Amino acid sequence: MPLQKSARLLLDLPRAAKRALALFFDAALCVLTVGLAFWLRLDEWVPFFDHPQWRPAWAAGASLVLALPLFVVSGFYRAIFRYAGWQASLAVARAMAIYGAIYAAIFTAIGVPGVPRSVGLLQPILLFLAVAGSRLLLRFWLGGVYQGILRRAQLPAALIYGAGEAGRQLAAALMTSHELRLVGFVDDDAALQGHTINGLPVHAPEDLPALVETLGVRSVLLAIPSASRRRRNEILQALEPLHVEVRTLPAVTELVQGKVSVADLREPGIEDLLGREPVPPEPTLLACNIRGKTVLVTGAGGSIGSELSRQIALLAPERLVLVEHSEYALYAIHQELRGRLPEERLVPILADVRDEKRMHGIMQAFWPQTVYHAAAYKHVPLVEHNAAEGVRNNVFGTLATAQAAQAAGVEDFVLISTDKAVRPTNVMGASKRLAEMVLQALTAEAGPTRFTMVRFGNVLDSSGSVVPLFRRQIREGGPVTLTHPEVTRYFMTIPEAAALVLQAGAMGQGGEVFLLDMGEPVKIRDLAVRMIELSGLTVKDEDHPEGEIEIRITGLRPGEKLYEELLIGDNPEPTAHPRIKKAREDFLPWPALQEKLAELDAALAEDDEARLRALLRELVSGYQPNGGQEACIVSCAS
Repeated sequence: MPLQKSARLLLDLPRAAKRALALFFDAALCVLTVGLAFWLRLDEWVPFFDHPQWRPAWAAGASLVLALPLFVVSGFYRAIFRYAGWQASLAVARAMAIYGAIYAAIFTAIGVPGVPRSVGLLQPILLFLAVAGSRLLLRFWLGGVYQGILRRAQLPAALIYGAGEAGRQLAAALMTSHELRLVGFVDDDAALQGHTINGLPVHAPEDLPALVETLGVRSVLLAIPSASRRRRNEILQALEPLHVEVRTLPAVTELVQGKVSVADLREPGIEDLLGREPVPPEPTLLACNIRGKTVLVTGAGGSIGSELSRQIALLAPERLVLVEHSEYALYAIHQELRGRLPEERLVPILADVRDEKRMHGIMQAFWPQTVYHAAAYKHVPLVEHNAAEGVRNNVFGTLATAQAAQAAGVEDFVLISTDKAVRPTNVMGASKRLAEMVLQALTAEAGPTRFTMVRFGNVLDSSGSVVPLFRRQIREGGPVTLTHPEVTRYFMTIPEAAALVLQAGAMGQGGEVFLLDMGEPVKIRDLAVRMIELSGLTVKDEDHPEGEIEIRITGLRPGEKLYEELLIGDNPEPTAHPRIKKAREDFLPWPALQEKLAELDAALAEDDEARLRALLRELVSGYQPNGGQEACIVSCAS
């Protein structure tokens, strides 16, 4: 570019040459501004030397004699123009104030023949504007500011949906962004529409399709942190056909100190897509089994276990015992919670729930009053390929922990179960149902411990969740993989599920299966389509071969179901919480179950895979294996 080449030529000159050039330029400005002052006063251009009445040469000479030495003394030519900032600007202002006072005293207060008195006031003002303006232009040119403006003009255009406080803070943060160029706001408030905020217009939502077309909008940023999930979902539905990338600010409670930054922007969460409003927790139920008590959480480093631990730590337990098999997971949750509970009230324990002696030792050492058993292998395909380990952990780990709890006189024991335990088609679901039956049978034996189970579906953004998988596949350009176009699942956020688990556990009398209301089930293909379109991309399929992201069907995995259920029987009973139901389901009495568990344990010891699966089918009502027999099995003895 010519501007870049000329700037480089000037910057390559020796320092002395650049100072001399600047001095010459300022001298020219002194003479030019005198001529302009005469022209403004007389409304005509006056020759400098041969006019019979006016003497602009005298005014110009005085300007040169006064200004140039003053500029040198003030350090005008020591500053590097392309980096000149406020200090340089203040130096210009001070020097010009001194110059203006002297020049006005000579030509306005005292007066000089042939020079109008008004020139003594006009010329210093014009010279100040010329010198200051020349410095700004040099910084713009030599400092490459114009290049930044040109680059910014080429950035993708973005609109902010929401012209409230959060939207204005986000707009200020975007001014220095190198990713997006803000072109306006959209807001539901008719009183704001048609006005401008910081020079940017505020549009009505119905103008969005036209704005996307005319302004080339590529991104819409939702800055409505106080809006309900339902309202956010409505906005997302309206944006889907526009094929713009959508990013959103989190809820007000999640913003750091209530301030908004570009880093807070994220892709719409599934909770936004579902649009279901969370029911506020009942404080009495939340704290019932926790406040002032010793609470133990197994699987404390997992998705659900860690969130349970976070919420428990906020409810003032006497002591929180974290039991986890993974060293790193235990370290991570312990470090996180150290700021919420005093060190002496937070106990990290490395242990395997399958180790009976170890679990008895832990229970006898800390005497917990409440236990939340979240330790489990839960990934359906992995457990299907490692059936023996899944049964050992999910069934016998639960049995060992429950019996240790009984021996220690634990008051309440809550098992985190799953919707896959209902009429299971996989080993994971069958093992979790068998774990439920263990607790039901122990309850019938009238021990000191109240055993309850909480059953729910998929939690969002947990390890193995479909949502982060889809996000990664979309970022990588696809394809997005589905096992079947009709697969349907229930979804709930991890914090919401954990809060409901704590409340359900407080209502248990022993032996109940609590069912969390997960809302309406979601077809996974519809979820994938929405995520693709809200990323500003289009779906590629048979009907749209020109699309950008393909949805590829891979086939159901071993043990996978098309639809999930939460209840084996019928007519669940209501509870004190509108989102929690309870049921009592059939189970084997403890003597009969104990005998079958012994057979199951023997099958594990003998590495008898066929016998293991046969016993699961015999024990778990409704268990219909789906492809499990053909799965590649990792030996329990390995």
